[in-house]
Amino acid sequence: MKTRVLGQGLAVSEIGLGCMGMSFSYGIIPAPETMIPVLRAAVDQGVTFFDTAEVYGPYTNEYLLGEALAPFKGQVTIATKFGFRLPPEGVTAENPAGGGLDSSRGAIRRAVEGSLRRLRVEKIDLLYQHRVDPAVPIEDVAGTVGQLIAEGKVSHWGLSEAGAGTIRRAHAVTPLAALQSEYSIWSRNIEREILGVIEELGIGLVAYSPLGKGFLTGAISAATEIAATDFRAKLPRFTPEARGANQALVDLLTRIGAAHGASPAQIALAWLTARRPWIVPIPGSTKSARITENLGAAQVTLNPQDLEALTAGAEAIPIEGARYPDAIERTTGL
Repeated sequence: MKTRVLGQGLAVSEIGLGCMGMSFSYGIIPAPETMIPVLRAAVDQGVTFFDTAEVYGPYTNEYLLGEALAPFKGQVTIATKFGFRLPPEGVTAENPAGGGLDSSRGAIRRAVEGSLRRLRVEKIDLLYQHRVDPAVPIEDVAGTVGQLIAEGKVSHWGLSEAGAGTIRRAHAVTPLAALQSEYSIWSRNIEREILGVIEELGIGLVAYSPLGKGFLTGAISAATEIAATDFRAKLPRFTPEARGANQALVDLLTRIGAAHGASPAQIALAWLTARRPWIVPIPGSTKSARITENLGAAQVTLNPQDLEALTAGAEAIPIEGARYPDAIERTTGL
């Protein structure tokens, strides 16, 4: 697996692994003990970049990565996030993110101490603010994280789903290594302004949901039953009608893939990594076979004609449905 360099010299595998679905959001949650060999197999295949957050579970995903990746300390990079007001450990909540945002100084420090303990590390490799908190100036957030970096508790930091102005203000106080935002061939709104800003500032992009929350793999159709416990059931882009309309994009990926002996997922990831050398996608899965397939995208080389056909073809397909309900979209800076 090749490496890519995010901002501030943070080198990670060209394709990372988003771990949220191992503990959170996607319907039936697998037993943690079944995910440990999946995570370790990913390391064996060259993945050195793993993404988690305290809200995933909450807390359980960090515990999982802490146990699974303990044998690889110093060999892997683990990114985690702060910013939601969560119930204390041991207290369950139907919607742990429903407590609202909290990026106050005390909340950040408490989150970092908890993440260090759960991840079994002495220093957090990459710490994101999960969502921008309008109640706390971003300069204060950046200053607090800068202190944690000076204290040796954090190596690098980043923002998630932040707007251009916020990125500039934060970076001026404590330089950012990465912005994590949704980016894929069917979610391209960061191209309007964000990509140019982070390129100018030397900040890397970590692309979450690079496979459209599973839709771009071709495994989901209009007829697929999505469980009520699966958060995609609440997304406008995942209604049966939207899925039927958006199938045209999967068909496009499939056609290009046929010429390369590649799956739609591999083509979607290869398109993404071809956009910029400092973009690192973090597709997620709970299945080793699917992770192997995704990593195979690193072996797919799209020529300029393929890229043009993909980009132009995707732009000609109107995507049906918003990516999030309005209440969630308002928490982003896009």
